[in-house]
Amino acid sequence: MSLALKNNRDVLVERAKILTKIRQFFSDQNVLEVETPLLASASVTDPFLKPLSLIYDKKTFYLQTSPEYAMKRLLCAGSGSIYQICKAFRDDEKGRIHEPEFTMLEWYMVGFNYENIIDQTDKLLQFVLNSKPAQKYSYQELFIKYAGIDPLNSEIDNFDLDVIFNAKIEPNLKDVVIVYDYPASQAALSKKRDKVCERFEVYIDGIELSNGYHELTDPVEHRKRFEMDLKKRRELNYPELPIDENFMSALEIGLPDCAGVALGVDRLVMAALKKKHILDVVGLAVS
Repeated sequence: MSLALKNNRDVLVERAKILTKIRQFFSDQNVLEVETPLLASASVTDPFLKPLSLIYDKKTFYLQTSPEYAMKRLLCAGSGSIYQICKAFRDDEKGRIHEPEFTMLEWYMVGFNYENIIDQTDKLLQFVLNSKPAQKYSYQELFIKYAGIDPLNSEIDNFDLDVIFNAKIEPNLKDVVIVYDYPASQAALSKKRDKVCERFEVYIDGIELSNGYHELTDPVEHRKRFEMDLKKRRELNYPELPIDENFMSALEIGLPDCAGVALGVDRLVMAALKKKHILDVVGLAVS
């Protein structure tokens, strides 16, 4: 019998309770729950994310790797602070903590800065997991402590930084840890500040749980970063992907100053229930 079919009702009940607590947390803060389409005519340009696609009416559509662009379009339209619990899809991701289809919590807080969103994420985890306040470390101090390298003043590229982080640092991240101030070269769609970007990640016992930003709002800089992504994809011989022009049009209207977080719900349930494999906490996996 597969791992998926060994899941019992107790796990499903506990998972449902966690989802209820997430919704309660955001309801108490007057954050609006929304739904956005799973299909889009364009996907993310990130060279390290592989979207799943399908053909409909002779056109290519993409299953969302996250609801980020659609939710930011709502923000541009004046939605105010919002959150969503939804399915997301990524190709070539399968293992102990990966499934091609997974559940994601994503939220955006209008008017929040970097410190605000880190604090809120910590409070959400304390509320859901009944955990102690997170330990907080800068990316730089962890590298210096565990790898003897200053990542902000070296010639090491992002790929090698990731390899070192996975091998030397992640095993030392016990309990709930928030890592902040990533190198500016790893900004993705976060704001930059000197040599760092206003981006953070949450780890629980060495497993990445969430990724958050003080969000970039400048549409010109967005397009520049998308084009850099596409250049990298060409260098890696990855399939060409279109820039999401619907998203770009929304940015021209204006994305309000905000901060956002994407969090893996399945991994959160794993942490809460002390499970070792993602298939222990999902109802049924992709067969």
